[in-house]
Amino acid sequence: MNPELPPVAPEVAAAAVEALTSRLRKKLDAAIETYVAAPVTVEGAVRRVRCGEDAEVVLTPGPSGAVTDAGEAMCSCLLAPRCLHLAAVLGACPVADAETAVAQEVESPAQDTVQAVVGVSEADIAGPPPQTGPTDAQLTAARSLWAAAAAVLAAGVPAAGAVAQAEVLRASHTARLAGLHRAEAAALRVVRGLRGARSRHDGHRLADLVADLRELLLTTGLLAAADPAPALVGTARRSYRPEGALRVHGVCREPVISATGYGGVVTHVISDDGRWFTVADVKPGGPARARGAATATVALGSGSVDHAGLSRGGLLISGATLSPDGRLGAGKGVRATPVAGRSWTSGPLAALFARPLAEAVAARLGDVPVSDPEGAERSAGELIGCDLVIVGVVEQHLLAQELTSGRADPDGPLIRLLPANGHPDLTHTANLRRLASRPGLRLRVVGRLDPDRTATLRPLAVGPTPEPDETRAMTLRLPAEWQGHADLGYDRLEGGHLPPADALLEAAGLPRIPSDPVAEAPLWRLRRLVEVAVSGGRRAAAEPARDGDRAGAVVALRRAGFRTAADLSHALAAEADRRGRDVFGRTEEADPEGYARAWLAAAVYLAGTERALVRATWGPPDAT
Repeated sequence: MNPELPPVAPEVAAAAVEALTSRLRKKLDAAIETYVAAPVTVEGAVRRVRCGEDAEVVLTPGPSGAVTDAGEAMCSCLLAPRCLHLAAVLGACPVADAETAVAQEVESPAQDTVQAVVGVSEADIAGPPPQTGPTDAQLTAARSLWAAAAAVLAAGVPAAGAVAQAEVLRASHTARLAGLHRAEAAALRVVRGLRGARSRHDGHRLADLVADLRELLLTTGLLAAADPAPALVGTARRSYRPEGALRVHGVCREPVISATGYGGVVTHVISDDGRWFTVADVKPGGPARARGAATATVALGSGSVDHAGLSRGGLLISGATLSPDGRLGAGKGVRATPVAGRSWTSGPLAALFARPLAEAVAARLGDVPVSDPEGAERSAGELIGCDLVIVGVVEQHLLAQELTSGRADPDGPLIRLLPANGHPDLTHTANLRRLASRPGLRLRVVGRLDPDRTATLRPLAVGPTPEPDETRAMTLRLPAEWQGHADLGYDRLEGGHLPPADALLEAAGLPRIPSDPVAEAPLWRLRRLVEVAVSGGRRAAAEPARDGDRAGAVVALRRAGFRTAADLSHALAAEADRRGRDVFGRTEEADPEGYARAWLAAAVYLAGTERALVRATWGPPDAT
């Protein structure tokens, strides 16, 4: 992707690919690679890309900042709009998020307007009839998206080029029209993951692509089988509902730099009754916008508070609107008045740190990620608060322990602290290095769990612990204007913010880093096969069956007691190597359906088992 180009709605990109002849489609991937590196001329909101001497592609994004209509992308060549230039430039653009692909949205329309448009009564709005299963349109959309995803899985990353991606984008648009929000979001993530893998993007992780493809196949497969679970349909993230009056207190700011070309800030706030909300300012722009948005004005009707002030202050909001994911809307009827904030030692913020860490972890990692991925992701992503003491650095791991009643908990786990965002334009990594220089430092942390790693916390903000006089010198010394906490993505910790090394208790010797059951369990053999199937395609997954399991993966899994994993590994390799023959004995094209089902079974089992292992690492060290 070229970050200088605007995001493009899935249906626009898919339509441009479908308009090409078969001859031009064969040249599309090479053309996209050319235009990813092509210079972009910026004229206000307009973007121009020169494609040779006689052709220029002009992109004119709509109000949302994304190209959402075919008329907003034009080429000057004679073959336009059925030309390679246009399809290739659109293929070099980031894929627009589902919520920005809609040109205009109404956050909180009046109730009478809703009734007039939809044609329902007030009683219907208060209590809609229960959903008994997917509609015919949803079944058709789910089956189409399943087929597109299965084809991508069979092809693997090297062969899943622009044409295969366009099929997924087209099917995702059909899913949106049918109201399958969860499936559409998963499909867009899969396309972004494929592009990142093919371009070897620095932020690409194969594990993320595997998880997104697993969710897409699982969701569409269950929907295609007429599963009535409402969680499979998902929710439209921008469907705001009235919330009334709210008083919220700022907790911290979180920079956002996405692989789709978006950047900005999300400020986390908490209400008097302990509910979490977010105030977001994320738009196309990348790292530069993420830095600038840190002090941008909050668009909630006040016009006098920026995100830096909100993270350390509060707002009294009237006419508040709220999205299903907890985002506060900025509709015309919203009014906000700045109020004094609360410290991390009083009110609802103090309650955040009063909950034992083990209890908070159990609540957030209790959901299996494959039964309700949206719910599990939302639960695991909820912020967590705890008091920690820095233990030290062992094998490049910054380790900490929970403070209980002012002392390090000897029965608690060693907690790994990792940057919430490792982008070099942000200060997460530098701040963690600064904290690592003070073993024995006590600090109060707000962050989120990493559900895929052993006992790992990704801090967003830190502050001093409420220490008694005798140990007050062992915690942070932050400037008064920071009002009790540092946002690790924006505020840079300096030496003067830390206690001197001689004020800290002498460490009795750094502990040995605990074992990592997720990495060391024989399940890595199944994980490797599941990942190879995505990165290399069906042929790569068939290798164990062709060489008779010479590497001994199935045998090793069975000997270690992972019999189900062994059976799933054998079944996946066997299905990958399965080939049918026609009446003349010729090899037929392999059916991707059975292979996709075998891969999905292995991926679902793997995700559930690894989540159980991660959850166990948050217990006492001898529990794992």
